[in-house]
Amino acid sequence: MSLPPRTPDEVLQRIEDNPVSGSPEAMRSTFARLAGPGPEGEARRIGIDGRVYGAGPVAAVWLHGGGYVFGSARTHAATADALAQALGAAVFVPDYRLAPENPWPAMLEDALSVLDALEGPVLLCGDSAGGHLALNAALARGGRVLGLALVSSNTDRTGQSVTRARNTPHDAMNSDEDDASLGQMAFAGRDPADPQVSPLLADLTGLPPVWLTASTEEVLLDDTLLLARALGLAGVPVQLRLRRGLMHMWTLWPEAMPEARETMADIAGFAAGLRG
Repeated sequence: MSLPPRTPDEVLQRIEDNPVSGSPEAMRSTFARLAGPGPEGEARRIGIDGRVYGAGPVAAVWLHGGGYVFGSARTHAATADALAQALGAAVFVPDYRLAPENPWPAMLEDALSVLDALEGPVLLCGDSAGGHLALNAALARGGRVLGLALVSSNTDRTGQSVTRARNTPHDAMNSDEDDASLGQMAFAGRDPADPQVSPLLADLTGLPPVWLTASTEEVLLDDTLLLARALGLAGVPVQLRLRRGLMHMWTLWPEAMPEARETMADIAGFAAGLRG
């Protein structure tokens, strides 16, 4: 496997050279090449199988993105390891089941198994579909989640977003068409207005504090902005950090993208505030 990219230009070239398309198996293989090699971590079972990055007790769970069709604990190794370094504690990335072989709610069942297996409340994080999963898991197990840190999470499929179409030409990692195709595989015909499909429509009251980030150039920008507003209206403490000039899933490459390292530092600062 090739070395991980070292500069933002190398990241963009890696994305151009590895279009994630074709069958689910092809997408999984290509996304693994795209993400590149990362730290090995430690295989561990916490409710379900996954990998732990960093040392010490597990303080955070990172639910990986990939549209519920691709991605794994290994593709997000660099992300989780960077967060573990920023936290000074271990991060667990579970290998939840993937669609289309295992459509929703298989992934939610797996995420809840992880939360139920942990000894105490943890910081629950996720990027893209993983952010959607983290939000749903927190809605189902509020007492098991200390706080939510969501990076460019999917939150609405009812058409409220204008950036899904507007930002497609500017987002090197995502498009409205691709996101919709992955959603069809993951949700297998469920109503877009189902609060589990579009948690923007769920009753958000009672959620723990939430930290959000997204890029102004990415397809899922509005998913984050709409969620921030809904959380505020529901009385949930929320922090929002917008970035400029970044593609979707920039946190995959902390060695190459200084903004990825800054995002992990921001999440660690949020976690420190939760624990006092």
